[in-house]
Amino acid sequence: MRLLGLDIGDVLIGVAVSDPDGVIAQGLDSIRRVSLKKDIDTIIKIVNEYEIGKIIIGLPKTLDDKIGIQAEKVLTFINFLKKGTNVPIITWDERLTTVSANKVLIDADMSRKKRKQIADKLSAVIILQGYLDTNEHQNG
Repeated sequence: MRLLGLDIGDVLIGVAVSDPDGVIAQGLDSIRRVSLKKDIDTIIKIVNEYEIGKIIIGLPKTLDDKIGIQAEKVLTFINFLKKGTNVPIITWDERLTTVSANKVLIDADMSRKKRKQIADKLSAVIILQGYLDTNEHQNG
């Protein structure tokens, strides 16, 4: 079963999908936010195209493990997404995911412009891979 990982931002939605065995996450193109309806429609199209069995969405809690403004936006987005699909949706603690993604890209000596273009996608990969690794460890 393939899983979909999403990093929901105000401008872009980072997207990652797992292999059919649910072991490795790989990034897809990020979705440029247009409107809630179009954003949801695009995600539903990806769910159908890749035959997604579960959606993992990063929840950006504050460092003290609270739900802040950005996490509230993500939870609202999830509520709308649930109306468009029956695929189970799981939130995943994504604290410091963007920081980790940028560190990887900086360590790879990538320019700021290029980092900005792929940071959301890499964040989605980190979110999904974290879920996959934890799930495999619990089941293995």
